[in-house]
Amino acid sequence: MKPSALLCGLFFAIYLVFANLSLYAEQDSLASLSGHSAPQTYNELWAGYDPQTEPLDVEILHQWEEDGVAMKVLRYRAGIFKGQKAMIAAVYGYPLGQKNLPGLVQIHGGGQYADAKACLANARRGYATISIAWAGRISSSEYHVNPAGVKLFWDGKVDDPSYRATTDWGAVDGYHAPSRNAGNQFPSAKPAEWTLDSVESPRNSGWFLCAIAARRALTFLEQQPEVDKTRLGVYGHSMGGKLTVLTATDSRVKAAAPSCGGISDRYNDSELFRKSLGDDVSLKEISCPIIFLSPANDFHGRIVDLPQTIEEIQSKNWRITCSPHHGHQDTPPFEVATLLWFDQHLKNQFIMPSTPEATLQLKRGGVPSLQFTVDQSMPVQSVDVFYTQHGKPNETPTDRDLSKTRFWHHVKPTKVDGHWVAELPISSTEKPLLAYANVSYALEEPISGAGYYYRTYTANSFNLSSLVSIAWSEEVASSGVKSTLKPTNSIETFDGQWEKQWFNYRPEEWSRSTYKLNDAKYAAPSSAKLAIEILSEEPNELVILLDNYAAIIPVAGGTKHQQVMLSLDDFKNFTEESLKDWNSIKLLKLSPAERLKPGRGELGKPRIVGKTWRGSPPKFRNLHWTEAK
Repeated sequence: MKPSALLCGLFFAIYLVFANLSLYAEQDSLASLSGHSAPQTYNELWAGYDPQTEPLDVEILHQWEEDGVAMKVLRYRAGIFKGQKAMIAAVYGYPLGQKNLPGLVQIHGGGQYADAKACLANARRGYATISIAWAGRISSSEYHVNPAGVKLFWDGKVDDPSYRATTDWGAVDGYHAPSRNAGNQFPSAKPAEWTLDSVESPRNSGWFLCAIAARRALTFLEQQPEVDKTRLGVYGHSMGGKLTVLTATDSRVKAAAPSCGGISDRYNDSELFRKSLGDDVSLKEISCPIIFLSPANDFHGRIVDLPQTIEEIQSKNWRITCSPHHGHQDTPPFEVATLLWFDQHLKNQFIMPSTPEATLQLKRGGVPSLQFTVDQSMPVQSVDVFYTQHGKPNETPTDRDLSKTRFWHHVKPTKVDGHWVAELPISSTEKPLLAYANVSYALEEPISGAGYYYRTYTANSFNLSSLVSIAWSEEVASSGVKSTLKPTNSIETFDGQWEKQWFNYRPEEWSRSTYKLNDAKYAAPSSAKLAIEILSEEPNELVILLDNYAAIIPVAGGTKHQQVMLSLDDFKNFTEESLKDWNSIKLLKLSPAERLKPGRGELGKPRIVGKTWRGSPPKFRNLHWTEAK
């Protein structure tokens, strides 16, 4: 061997030694539990962890410009866990040519994606946004990773045309829907091959790993030259709502907006989990301004937990907005509250009215009422009160059906001596009573954003809610109030403000749903038929959906209302079985078409009943029960 070749070989060997030494020199981000028990509390869980110390090792996977916005798909280092680097993919966007921008961390929910639409919409309003792909899924016109693409990445199928680099959790598993390991469950603190600790520990939970990823995203923002590191906010939906609450404990967060999560995770089987990762534990550490987006029928962030939530947070600067009847998503007047909250606290460009202060009055021998105040510092469009008797103390995830199908009666309050009052007639003195007020304010100009599931929207108004007032069954019974709400065969007249007791997540479409049939006032009498009058300009098919049972009604079209009477046999489910009784029904929906799905354990593909509606939206009259003949 020539001397030069020998020297080259020697230098290469030395390089490998030092390269390996440098690799091993980097310690794990979290100290081993060797000789120590697992963290037992929030403070123990986060003790000694600093999200700002490690390098970010940012990798740019793709970049482009769109409508004056600089867009990037990138990866940054979450940490080193069990000797392996974990890299989090994200979409980042900011308006070109601007400096000192407020920065937002956007956190997707289960089954969702890090989405370019959120970054683009926020950039148009003067924000820099990083949308983190903690589960590996990325949505953009330029770079897309769906669940199948995440699996391609896991399997290293680099030759596949659909292969894209994405989040790499390394030795641990912070993925979800799907998780990389079939047995991985986010709420679990139990040890497994893919967890940080070999004993039960809150550090084994995916919640903890993703909270680290979100706090590292704050570090990413504060290191960007276009971002003002003193003006950072965080928001997210569903699982992203809980992660927002976990992240808002970081002192760098100056405003937070969790939606449909972060208030109700209090019932884990593991006491260790509850003491360290329960929502109440993190809420007690939050001192920044925070707004809760909590639809009244959400199962993941239950409205009954809001009063306790507000007591737990340290911050005195809070708001809530609760859309009636809505489940795990919202509509523009409620979604836009997030943008306004950040405008106020990160840009000093808005002042949100104060929370309506409400008190539930239970007068012996009288009808319950809700009294509340309204801040009129902005133009008020409407003031409404919603109340229900569907509830129970300490609702848990097992009460999912109760949470989703509450029917909220609507009452138009009156103004008396500077405050507002709404009477709440009840059907039973043996059931609880929940009530709250909504105040709708007009916006000076429309605001557009990317909301739940990243659907773009434009809002012309926004809503603020009072804290829900609750009297549980014992209090109602002992108060001596009267039961005055009697059953009726009339379900809907379709007059006046009838839509206040119905809902649609796309109000621009005419279909509407209600949980009226879940309320004692609207219970079907024995041997009843369901009747309705329909007016359609053109021949069509109307679908009436009762839970998973559909009746398809041919509508002749013309200038006169067509009367229809339906029996139980007219409603069929996916397997063509007839509806057995009226009184088990929760949801009633009027629409042009519906997708019937197989039940749990049933085979077959979903099928569409009904068809696209022709002509103007239908008009309805006199939905009611009638005695069968």
